[in-house]
Amino acid sequence: MSPRPRPRWSAKRRVLASFLSVAVLAALGVVNRPLVAAAMDRVYDFQASQPGFQAQNGRWDFLKIPSAYRINAIHAALLPTGKVLLIAGSGNRDKVFAKGTFKTMLWDPATNHFKMIPTPVDLFCGGHAFLPDGKLVVAGGTQRYEVLPANVKRASGTMTVINNNPNRRYVLGKGTIFTSQTTGLKYHSTQTAVLKPGTKKTVGKKTVTAGTGTAVFVEALDEGQGKGVDKLQQFTITSSLKGQDAKDVKASALNIGYKKQEFQGIADSFEFNPYTEKYERVSDMVDARWYPTLAQQSDGSLLAVSGLNQVGGLVAETERYLPAKKKWVAEPKMTKQYPTYPALFLMKNDKLFFSGSSSGYGQPQSQRKPGIWDTKTNTFQEVPGLPDADKLETSASLMLAPAQDQKIMVLGGGKNGDSPVSTKRTAVIDLNQANPTYKRTADLPNPTRYLSAVLMPDDSVFTTNGSKDYRGRGESDLYTAQMYHPESDTFDPVARPRVGRNYHSEALLLPDGRVVTFGGDPLYKSKDDFSQGDFEQRVEIYTPPYLLNGSKRPAITDGPKTAKRGATVHYTTPDAASVAKVRLLKPSSVTHTTDVEQRSLAVDFKKTGDGIDLTVPTGAAMVPAGYYLLYLINNDGTPSVAKWVNIS
Repeated sequence: MSPRPRPRWSAKRRVLASFLSVAVLAALGVVNRPLVAAAMDRVYDFQASQPGFQAQNGRWDFLKIPSAYRINAIHAALLPTGKVLLIAGSGNRDKVFAKGTFKTMLWDPATNHFKMIPTPVDLFCGGHAFLPDGKLVVAGGTQRYEVLPANVKRASGTMTVINNNPNRRYVLGKGTIFTSQTTGLKYHSTQTAVLKPGTKKTVGKKTVTAGTGTAVFVEALDEGQGKGVDKLQQFTITSSLKGQDAKDVKASALNIGYKKQEFQGIADSFEFNPYTEKYERVSDMVDARWYPTLAQQSDGSLLAVSGLNQVGGLVAETERYLPAKKKWVAEPKMTKQYPTYPALFLMKNDKLFFSGSSSGYGQPQSQRKPGIWDTKTNTFQEVPGLPDADKLETSASLMLAPAQDQKIMVLGGGKNGDSPVSTKRTAVIDLNQANPTYKRTADLPNPTRYLSAVLMPDDSVFTTNGSKDYRGRGESDLYTAQMYHPESDTFDPVARPRVGRNYHSEALLLPDGRVVTFGGDPLYKSKDDFSQGDFEQRVEIYTPPYLLNGSKRPAITDGPKTAKRGATVHYTTPDAASVAKVRLLKPSSVTHTTDVEQRSLAVDFKKTGDGIDLTVPTGAAMVPAGYYLLYLINNDGTPSVAKWVNIS
């Protein structure tokens, strides 16, 4: 008699059987918790693969990237060609920086084609924002990595060099020697220094000349202790300057020692051309900057705010980029100190709102208070009401949809520096009110740093990833995702990502309505291994439920590629009858949990026989000039594939 064949179980029965077996053994103390967790993950993965689950919760997929194109994605921007620009620079790896290997990668979501872009300098931790013509300005970056006190071998610090000549600009090359007139100790500059001319002032009937100071980072020529400066000293400069030129330039230092050496910024600036797919150099910034925010203004110019300068000091001065001249100019009447990467949102009245979110360096509280900055008068109106105001570092901020409502939301964050303390707080402020005040809204599921928050076409906010502790320390990454619904003030859990992401992670909306996530830079390899963590180079794409619920997507079949504010324009669609709302979304330009480009505009429309007539919103500050994603959203909340429209 032949043996009886074994029954063939379905995949569902096999998964459930294995889970039940492990659960029973766990109850009896036979297996350990990691094994139980693995079994539960297996069950979840099975559930997440089912169409019914995905229709309610969405789906995550890995993007297959050839190894030659995997980079440490620290900056991300959606270009008007539909491609995504990912910038690593040196990727937060000092050995890569020392080799001068700087990377940028371009990804086309429509074809999954990848391309490496020659990167002229280390753009790691620069700032970026779009111009009206769709070019991306990328400014600042890294001149020198930080050095912790234990690794500082030479006394180092800032030398102040003053040019008293109002008619000459001088350049002191890297390696210029400064000799103390008090001790005879010698120091050399680690960078080239450009000395701006002195200034002339008329006082009464006299013309008075004032020197212009430039900060230069120097190191002792010799290693070892006892080579520092702890009180004001004058220095003799050994350089190519001779005669009167040498007499016009003076140097002094107050504090040269062995403390931590901060990251140092650069002044290099570029426009990335999405059509030639090349960096195009423009004028240098007035100040070197590392961790700056670039904020678009109503006239199409950009402001550069905050950052660390060429010696690692905070920059209080603001400057403006003039696209027509491809030039940066100082804005001396806009001096205000913010922490680095401040979240600054353009309000409809042309003022800037600082939500309180930032990504690090700055005074503990004095520079972190949220408020409204009138750049024309350089006045700042603090706003009250924000809970957990001491936990704003690495928080997320965004302007809720529609932008006409002028509501800004802050989500999560932590205490300053490498504190393990974080918060689940969210809060919203209505800037349309006469006296705006933050009001607490629904909590996040967990205390969260580095949260990614993305505006969706249907006005919801997709939030994902982050960690409870600083840079994912203690294996504190959050494998969660939620949809926030402003109208009900609720977070709904959705499908969870497979990859943990913390510091140096990003997420952005794609034209087809999906969301892509990049990056993650954990402090340590694991809870028990304190060596440097591995940068997360895997990329995940989230497909929301509105694309998996069986609803037919509206289609935009034709229409203009450009439109003016206030104009009424026609777009053809066979699905006009089902269109419930129309939105214009500005594409993301995101880094370090900071994305001040995001905004979603409600668009008035009328249905016609072959499509819709829509009226572009008005206001140069409400609708900053540039490229937008035009979405038609049907009665089920399902969006069309976006059409690119340039608004001017």
